[in-house]
Amino acid sequence: MTTTPSGVQTAARPTTAAARATDLSKVYGHGETQVIALDAVSVEFRQAEFTAIMGPSGSGKSTLMHCMAGLDTVSSGSTRIGDTELTALKDKKLTQLRRDKIGFIFQAFNLLPTLNALENITLPMDIAGRKADQAWLDRVVETVGLSGRLKHRPNQLSGGQQQRVAVARALAGKPDIIFADEPTGNLDSRSGAEVLGFLRNSVRELGQTVVMVTHDPVAASYADRVVFLADGRIVDELRDPSAEAVLDRMKRFDAKGRTS
Repeated sequence: MTTTPSGVQTAARPTTAAARATDLSKVYGHGETQVIALDAVSVEFRQAEFTAIMGPSGSGKSTLMHCMAGLDTVSSGSTRIGDTELTALKDKKLTQLRRDKIGFIFQAFNLLPTLNALENITLPMDIAGRKADQAWLDRVVETVGLSGRLKHRPNQLSGGQQQRVAVARALAGKPDIIFADEPTGNLDSRSGAEVLGFLRNSVRELGQTVVMVTHDPVAASYADRVVFLADGRIVDELRDPSAEAVLDRMKRFDAKGRTS
């Protein structure tokens, strides 16, 4: 806890990095066809914090997330999950780290249609041969509001409920960090708000770390912090964002792009 000059105690900001990139570059192609997707990006994502990554189309948002999550290789620089340097890991160790330390939530849900909700949630742990912590699993299921839907298969669930299953699956293994790529892109506004609320609650109530790529200022407003990318570089940052403030920042980048 920290104490303000007026004597009010507030929760201290976390200072430990759950993930970090240092001078991270990603280049596709060679010569005239070369595209620099990331240009010497340095950024860290703190434990128990919800960060949104935003930027115009082609700015490098998803590339940054994929490189930091070990889903894509880097051209130069380094990425870390906790104290582990990803670029030094062999394929087997990298697969194990992704399985044990990282949770993923994607726009397409990626649920197996033949499994019910509970089986989809525990699937990564089942594959790894690990038994779920029942108390933690119960808490996660309650947090995302799925207690009455665990025996239902994906085709018996709404889009919002399917994405909640995906959120629970990412949380269930107690990962060090969750990467979410446009997790509300296929949802209506009400379902999207529910999922974003669950992600925010997982940070505040469960101490989870979440990094979310989004193009939506409203979605970004659920985060503690927004990092803005343009042309493969981090160009701005905003804490305690509102949708209006995020939209204003994005308009500035669009205006610069039109005048440059």
